[in-house]
Amino acid sequence: MLEQAITVILAGGKGSRLSPLTQYRAKPAVPFGGKYRLIDFTLANCLHSGLRRILVLTQYQSHSLHKHLRDGWSIFNPELGEFITPVPPQMSENINGYRGTADAIYQNLYLLERNNAKYVVILSGDHIYRMDYEPMLRQHIQTRADLTLACMEIDAHQSRHFGIVSANSRQQVEGFVEKPEHPPTLEDNPERALASMGVYIFSLDYLKKCLCENAEQNNDQFDFGHHIIPQAVQHGQVYVYHFGGASGRVSRDQYWRDVGTLDSYYQANMDLLQSVPPIDLYQSDWLIRSYQKQVAPAKMVSGASGTEGITINSIVSGGVVVSGGCVQHSILFQNVRVLDEAVVESSILCDDVEVGPGCRLNRCIIDKNVVIPPGTEIGINKHLDKQRFTISEDGVVVIPKNYRFE
Repeated sequence: MLEQAITVILAGGKGSRLSPLTQYRAKPAVPFGGKYRLIDFTLANCLHSGLRRILVLTQYQSHSLHKHLRDGWSIFNPELGEFITPVPPQMSENINGYRGTADAIYQNLYLLERNNAKYVVILSGDHIYRMDYEPMLRQHIQTRADLTLACMEIDAHQSRHFGIVSANSRQQVEGFVEKPEHPPTLEDNPERALASMGVYIFSLDYLKKCLCENAEQNNDQFDFGHHIIPQAVQHGQVYVYHFGGASGRVSRDQYWRDVGTLDSYYQANMDLLQSVPPIDLYQSDWLIRSYQKQVAPAKMVSGASGTEGITINSIVSGGVVVSGGCVQHSILFQNVRVLDEAVVESSILCDDVEVGPGCRLNRCIIDKNVVIPPGTEIGINKHLDKQRFTISEDGVVVIPKNYRFE
């Protein structure tokens, strides 16, 4: 069954609402959780699910993503027909870059055909969740579906952020509407709706038919939510697969996040600091793989003033040194330095950030390679911060990669 499937990960998104974190990288390459990139969650799901023929469609600012795939995910054996292959737009025959999610697949149909696949698993590379795709593929085959949509229940008032599905008692999809203000709700609970997660399984012949029939009609934008799925619901056999159900080997935390904004990204990171996090990263047979540099162990030591370095309720990665500083409810990526009497609270500090003596940081996201001068305060005076940095709707201050203080 698994050998009949090929996986396509859509990883070309610009992620403009995550700027400046996406100023120099594609959204799937954005750091997360102290040691990961966003795409690691989808790739780890594929690894644990036994899906080992993977095409990663890239486009915007793809260099760091390609490097990450090379350094962290060159683990499959081509001699056994296994691969993780990045595929940028080929720009052939006067075709420009990908014009949307469906167009990205359409431009690479020949890659699916030459791999002799019968089923295509289509995933997004920028969602935080854990999922076993094998039971979904099994259901797709058993129901003889043209398309299977992974769905989860959400509060109805959140529907404007999702594609919303209505299904009958046999779990056959009867309606699909993209980001509605007034969604169809569940029969037994009018406060809840069924949302598509952006996880699709197509039978290849049906996918080819849909793409070829629609590609020429959509010159500016061509995607699944607006063009392919509504047509499939009208003319094909489309079924729901319920996320977090009884099947599957991964623990059923039912956590799924699209970290599409600075605030959702910040909150998803902060979720990891709960005493019982809503997503279990510690299940030994479903760990999230990533590339890690070889660095020294983290340590907390006293600073020049004699003050002890301490961390409280925080995630601390390798190479971190807290020398006389205090870190509370924060996430520190590799090689972060927090120096004498600096205080870091409720913040995310990416690789190679140095926090100078006496600094105060509160509710900040500091991207890579930033040196914060002694005595600097960020997240304390929002009026002053607005003159220099990006501030999210909820007041999180974001400092871009390689920023230099004057």
